[in-house]
Amino acid sequence: MLLSRSARALAVTLLAALLAALVPAGAAHAESRTVQGGRLDWGIKSSFQSYVTGPIAQGSWGLTGGAATIGGSQFRFHSAQGSYDPATGAFEAAFAGGVHFTGHRKADGTNELDLTISRPRVRITGGSGTLYADMASKAKGSGRVTTSSQVPLATLDVGGIDMRGGGSPVSLSGVPATLTARGATAFAGYYPAGTQLDPVSLTVDVKAPRTQAPTQAPSTAPTTAKPSASAPTGGLRTAVVDWGVRRTFREYVTGAIAQGKWTLADGAQDGGALFRFPAGKGTYDPKKGTLDAAFTGSVRFTGAHLDLTLGKLTVKVSGGTGTLGADVTSAGKTDKAVPLVTFTARDLTPKNGLAAVTEAPATLTESGAKAFGGMYRAGTAMDPVSLAVAVDAKAQLPALPDLGSEAATSTTSPPTTSAAPAPAAAPSAASDSSATPTGTYLAIGAGVLLVAVLAVLAVLAVLAAVRRRRTGTPTA
Repeated sequence: MLLSRSARALAVTLLAALLAALVPAGAAHAESRTVQGGRLDWGIKSSFQSYVTGPIAQGSWGLTGGAATIGGSQFRFHSAQGSYDPATGAFEAAFAGGVHFTGHRKADGTNELDLTISRPRVRITGGSGTLYADMASKAKGSGRVTTSSQVPLATLDVGGIDMRGGGSPVSLSGVPATLTARGATAFAGYYPAGTQLDPVSLTVDVKAPRTQAPTQAPSTAPTTAKPSASAPTGGLRTAVVDWGVRRTFREYVTGAIAQGKWTLADGAQDGGALFRFPAGKGTYDPKKGTLDAAFTGSVRFTGAHLDLTLGKLTVKVSGGTGTLGADVTSAGKTDKAVPLVTFTARDLTPKNGLAAVTEAPATLTESGAKAFGGMYRAGTAMDPVSLAVAVDAKAQLPALPDLGSEAATSTTSPPTTSAAPAPAAAPSAASDSSATPTGTYLAIGAGVLLVAVLAVLAVLAVLAAVRRRRTGTPTA
C-alpha cells in the first residue's frame, strides 16, 4: 500500500496527537513529594556511650530538643521535614533533637569532654548518602570549643538500595555509617576518619503535592490558642505542660524487668520523650510572674509489680520557682495534688503572646519520692519541665514532636529495635492513595499505544481506499 507524503505526515501527526492526549501527564515524571513527620534512630557510636559513662570518663549524656531513647543504646530524633522524589530516588530529611555528652570532669567543675550532636539530616542522591548534623565540641587536649552547622558527619552505605518508587512511609533499616574526615574533626578527635559508627534507621511519612498540608502536620503544627471569653486581656487563655517523668523510669517500664507499657488518657499526648498535658486553665499574673493552673490528661504506667497513674496535673509558679503536682494513684489508692517536682521558672514574661519555660531542670520532692514508692530519693534529677502559657488569642503553642507513622506502637510497648547492624532495606512499598505505581503507568501506556495504533491503521485504510478509487490500484 503506497501513500503520498502528505498522507504519511497526517498519519504520524495523528499518532502523536493521540499519544499526547491519552498518556497521563504524570507518567513521564513523578513530582517531588513532601517529607512531613517521622523519626531517625541512631546510637551514634555505642562504644562511645560506654566510654562516656564508664570508669574512665565518668560522665553522662542528656537529651535536648525533645530527643528520646529507643532500645538499649539508640537515640530517637523526631519531626522529619524534607522532600522525596520517587522517580529519581532523591531523598532528604532533617530531624529535630540532640544529645549532649560530658565527661572527664575537672577540678574547676568544667568537663574536658563536652560534645553535642543535634539536628541530624540525611541526604541520599545518585546512589550515595550522607548524614549531616550540628556539632559543638571541645577538642581533645587543647580544649578549644568549636561549633559547626550541618557538618557532613558520616557517609551512608546505600549501595544496593533502590530508593525509587517508594510509597509512604519510606523506611530504611540498619544502614552502615562511616565517620568522615570533617566528622572526625567535629567529633573532637576521639575517632579517626573511616571509623564505623552505629547503623542508621529511619521512617518518614511522605505526602503527595496535591494533598500537601501546611508546613507542619496537624499533629505537630503550632496550635493557635483558642480565646476564652472570660479571660481578661493579658491573662491565661490556655496552657500546656510537657514532662517525660524520667527517662530511665520509662526505660525500666518498657524493659526486660517490668515488661510493661504506658497508656495515655483524657487528652494527654505522647511526644516520644515527653508527655503533653493540655488545656491548662487557671490564673496567671504576667507582672508578678505567678501561675496557678490545672491541666487535663493522665498517664498510667503498668508492668510487673507496677501500676502507677499520674493525672490532673497542676503547675504553680511563684518567686521564680515552679512546682508540678498531680493526683497519684497506686495500689488502688489515690493521693490528691501531690507536689512531685520543683523547677526553675525565673522569666515568665509573655513574648508574642506566649510565656514559656523550656526544658527547665526538675528535682524530685520528698512527697514525689514517696509517690514513686521509694524508687528514687528526694533531690533526684527528673526529666525537665517545659511550660507554655498563651495570653493572646493569636499565640501559637509549641509543636509537639512528630514521630510519624506507628509512633504509638514504638513508644508504648517494649522496644524491639536493636543497635546491631541489619541488612539494608529498600524503601517501604506500603500503598499510598496518592501514589501511582510504575506498573500502572506501563499498563496505561500499553493500552493507549494499542488504541492509537488501531486508530492510525483505520485512518490509513480509509486513505488507501480513497486512493484506489482515484487510481484504480488493485488491493495489496
